[in-house]
Amino acid sequence: MTRGVLLVNLGTPASCQRADVRSYLAEFLMDRHVLDVVWPVRKIIVSGFILPFRPKRSAAAYARIWDAAGADTGSPLLHYSKLCQARLSERLNIPTTLAMRYGEPNIADAVAGLVQQGVSDILLVPLYPQQADSTRTTSIAAVRAVLPAEVNLSIVPAFYADTGYLDAQATVIQDHLPAGWDHLLLSYHGLPVRHITTADPTGNHCLVGNDCCTTPSPAHATCYRHQVYRTSKLLAERLGISPDKYSVSFQSRLGRLPWLTPHTDQVLTEFAGKGVKNLVVACPAFVADNLETLEEIGMAGRDLFIKDGGATFTLVPCLNAEPSWIEVLAEFTTRYVLKGETI
Repeated sequence: MTRGVLLVNLGTPASCQRADVRSYLAEFLMDRHVLDVVWPVRKIIVSGFILPFRPKRSAAAYARIWDAAGADTGSPLLHYSKLCQARLSERLNIPTTLAMRYGEPNIADAVAGLVQQGVSDILLVPLYPQQADSTRTTSIAAVRAVLPAEVNLSIVPAFYADTGYLDAQATVIQDHLPAGWDHLLLSYHGLPVRHITTADPTGNHCLVGNDCCTTPSPAHATCYRHQVYRTSKLLAERLGISPDKYSVSFQSRLGRLPWLTPHTDQVLTEFAGKGVKNLVVACPAFVADNLETLEEIGMAGRDLFIKDGGATFTLVPCLNAEPSWIEVLAEFTTRYVLKGETI
């Protein structure tokens, strides 16, 4: 029995050229887990209202962060994900590969590559701390769709409250807190409100009351919002930060549907009026720096904050390929069993 590890992240365009960005957005937005309407409506929305306009704007944003990790490194998300995979492979000394849910390297080729190496038991590590259909569910479904019948699959669960992940994340934040900072903003990728209520197995808990995320419920196992707030509370405890010194917000909304609030861009414009002049921002929903962290927060978000009266803005990098994060991933492979045995 040969074991292997498959890391899956969300994806990236092949380049920052408009055609490649358009191709990536088309694949991403046509996923029913991302835009959860029936196919004909999804096709009309994507082809008629998004793809004619969004690729130009997104390509310009990608161009701002392309090669941000160094000369000729290309997409930061792909660069850091590859670096993470390479270091984990060295650490484990078993077949370890990387795939992207959208774009390249694709999941089918990654699974086939492991099988060609004789792997019969795959441990899938979806690189998203919190559960969401648009990240974990779609990635798991895509792997299962191409998995040969004779290959066993084990899956690392959402690790939003995992001790190792939290310790590694808290250390990175602590290492980047400047002297004299006023406030820590934890900005997470947003979700449409409908994604939260649809994922609620009870049908009557999520977003029903103001305390739904703190009132115990089976819904929390699949509730992205609960898991976001749980991650944030546990990080604050590790950092010794009082509730008035940190906030949670949601970024990257798209379209006119109601999305989780508060919205990061609106929060950033309000801080200066509340006396926050020296802001630190971390993005714990992402394990690798990407467009949403580097451009949306580190550039556009910084500009918003400074324009509206802020003085200093510190963006905390993601875990990327930090040694502590590699150790967390390595520990996952011993904790989560493959065919009844541990690696």
